[in-house]
Amino acid sequence: MRIKTEALYETYKQNVYAAAFSVCKNSADAEDVLQDTFLRYHSANKQFQNEQHIRAWLLRVAINLATDLVRRRRRRGEEPLDDYLETLAFPSQETGELFSAVMALPETYRAVIHLFYYEDYAVEEIASLLKLTKSNVKVRLSRGRLLLKESLKEAWNDDE
Repeated sequence: MRIKTEALYETYKQNVYAAAFSVCKNSADAEDVLQDTFLRYHSANKQFQNEQHIRAWLLRVAINLATDLVRRRRRRGEEPLDDYLETLAFPSQETGELFSAVMALPETYRAVIHLFYYEDYAVEEIASLLKLTKSNVKVRLSRGRLLLKESLKEAWNDDE
């Protein structure tokens, strides 16, 4: 199964961008990853089983490209820009705090939290996407939740 790149782009650009941003923490880099991901789809000679398979493939490619980009930057001593967070509009202050807390998580937890809560993937699907075991995904989700709980508890206690 192949779907036209333009149609897929319109359908999944937000999902792919969000996945890339959750790793890069930088809007310019996430845009680059978004374009590279769809360019790879367009030039790939791969047949897919269904649209869910395509979506999973796109997210996997985006996460891999973003991870590679972050690693290259670390090796060169570059730090990603966090200015983008200030430009986002959130429906409530709590939503903004939660988003900031998720973005502050270490990369290993941030990716599984994003896929589970923002992309609605099941543990088994995340394991397949990230090439991890189901138990490893569960551990990362659990540890990520604990880190989020602690960071949010500290933020709310500081407000009092």
